[in-house]
Amino acid sequence: MHAEAPDNAHAALPLGNRSDAASPAIEAIASADDTAEPKPRSRSLAPLRMVFGTAIQYPRQIALALIALVITSAATLAIPYRFKVIIDEAFTGNATEQGIAHAFEYLLMIVVILGIGTAMRFYFVSWLGERVVADIRLKVQANLLRLSPGFYEVNSPKEISSRMTSDTAIIENVVGTTVSVALRNTLTGIGGIGFLLYLAPSLTLGLLIGIPLVVVPIVYFGRKIRAVSRSSQDRIADVGAYITEVLSAMKIVQSFGQERREAERFARVVENTFETARRRILLRASMTTVVILLVFGGVVLVMWRGALAVAAGEISGGTIAAFVLTGGLVAGALGALTEVYGDLLRGAGAASRLAELLEAKPEIAPPARPERLPQPPRGSLSFRNVTFRYPARPEVAALKDFTLEIEPGETVAIVGPSGAGKSTIFQLVERFYDPQVGTIRLDGVPLTSADPAEIRARLALVPQDGVLFSANARDNLRYGKWDATDEEIWQAARAANAEAFLRALPNGLDTHLGEGGTQLSGGQQQRVAIARALLRDAPILLLDEATSALDAESEQLVQQALEALMKDRTTLVIAHRLATVRAADRIVVLDEGRIVEQGTHDALIKAGGLYARLARLQFAADAA
Repeated sequence: MHAEAPDNAHAALPLGNRSDAASPAIEAIASADDTAEPKPRSRSLAPLRMVFGTAIQYPRQIALALIALVITSAATLAIPYRFKVIIDEAFTGNATEQGIAHAFEYLLMIVVILGIGTAMRFYFVSWLGERVVADIRLKVQANLLRLSPGFYEVNSPKEISSRMTSDTAIIENVVGTTVSVALRNTLTGIGGIGFLLYLAPSLTLGLLIGIPLVVVPIVYFGRKIRAVSRSSQDRIADVGAYITEVLSAMKIVQSFGQERREAERFARVVENTFETARRRILLRASMTTVVILLVFGGVVLVMWRGALAVAAGEISGGTIAAFVLTGGLVAGALGALTEVYGDLLRGAGAASRLAELLEAKPEIAPPARPERLPQPPRGSLSFRNVTFRYPARPEVAALKDFTLEIEPGETVAIVGPSGAGKSTIFQLVERFYDPQVGTIRLDGVPLTSADPAEIRARLALVPQDGVLFSANARDNLRYGKWDATDEEIWQAARAANAEAFLRALPNGLDTHLGEGGTQLSGGQQQRVAIARALLRDAPILLLDEATSALDAESEQLVQQALEALMKDRTTLVIAHRLATVRAADRIVVLDEGRIVEQGTHDALIKAGGLYARLARLQFAADAA
């Protein structure tokens, strides 16, 4: 990256509590005092509306899952009733062998129905959970692809990745398990209370009096669990972000012998995660303990009274047996609902984090009625009085009153010291940002009036560091022209001096290049990036020191290919090595966001200004 990109771009993060492990802020994460909980967005389950709004797109599966839930709840409650019949009829002295057989046959039939219904319920609710998570991931990713690069300068991609994995896993559990458990236990609880009223109204009323005693601790503990659950998810994101950072920089870690220090830093992050999780678990355990004590304590008292009623001959033994079994089911259902509420709160926290990504709006978007760029493309660029400040660093202007006219087919080199604003020009041309002052025109059309996709279709970029994807060589090469034939691919590779090593790969173009192109050397990666830009065949080339990673021989060959390609195209070249821009039609010298000189190489050398000074320093260093 160039120095003009904001070094403190991660300082402001609109997506709630960010864990940016890609910066020294990980130290703050590791040593943070977790006693200060982040303020929750809401103390309700409202964020889950987004999840359930996705789920209702599948009414058939929901209906089948609900049918299965009703069947399993009814079968569950039918079991205590059959035990009542068995005890009252099959265990009497008048019972016949055939009557006993029928009693147990019905019980076995209920068990079979319960087993089939449970299997149906598991399949459909699990299907819904996986489908909802898949849809949310697709929606979030689609929105992330719409957001401008500036969004990712103030939001850590590692933390976003954590949300797309750990948070969606929580939502999958909510939809695929928690909601099912909640509905099943709600149905069982309501049906069980109705059956208890049928069996023994007086005993049931005593049981119902204790229900408010259960609701109060659920509400009290639930509010605390909500806040800690959000904090727990943030700490989990810290772990994921830290792992990604260290593993991606493993060569640096080992080169500087920092394995022990990184292990200690990671230990602090993990311990913070554990401590936050411990508090969440303690709260949930406390809630569960209190509720179970109240529920089962009440059941014991009611059963005590029921036993006295049996002894007095007021109810039958089968009735009290069914009451005990049903009461246990109801108590278990209410106890499970306390766990369910905690899971729903945790899911609401995860949903709110994903909703932030889903609802983020792109700062750079097509206008309502975009102006079409002229056909055929000419390749002219115009900067008029452009002033631009990065959103994350508004106090410093990356470009100041910048004016530059670039004619079709002209090759313009942009040079200057680090932080002068060179790469900012490229980012504005590609409309990753819009200037605060001034206008930029492509073929006479203001960039803000055109569709960004149409603008970028006329550009081909070769970045300073060749960026490759975890895919095969063919897909990396044709990234800018997906319908390119193999012959076109090989032609571009040949022009970029990449054909020889690509043909030498084990499977040719079908060879997987590894994450970030790790199967290739740095110079080879750069040549693939150059071939990719050549294949795009755009009217404007953006070359960000495109030959910086090549050896002398390859650089000469690629430079020849680029020079041939640039004859009919407008080319902007960011140059750090001044030897590569001597042949440019014009050299523009930047300093602190302003043009201080422009002209040919020879003219600028004679002028004795900033360019001449940079050239002397660099050529002296090369000679040494």
